[in-house]
Amino acid sequence: MSNIYCSVQNCHYWKKGNVCAANEIMVTSDKIGDSALDSYDAPDHMDFKSTPANSCMDTCCKTFVEKGSKNFNEDGVMKQ
Repeated sequence: MSNIYCSVQNCHYWKKGNVCAANEIMVTSDKIGDSALDSYDAPDHMDFKSTPANSCMDTCCKTFVEKGSKNFNEDGVMKQ
């Protein structure tokens, strides 16, 4: 996988150096992200419709799980 960088240090997948340690991530439009369940993530990527975005401000990472959360596996993504 390509290097994915993220500065959200309270994410379960965040590693030192602002590296995302998830083995896969799902980025979608805010419109889809707002309407999809929190557990709807990268393993469901084929179910997401292709959506346009006008700028980076219109996108969101569905893979975020708060560090220390007891539900970190609910997204179906594993930490590397």
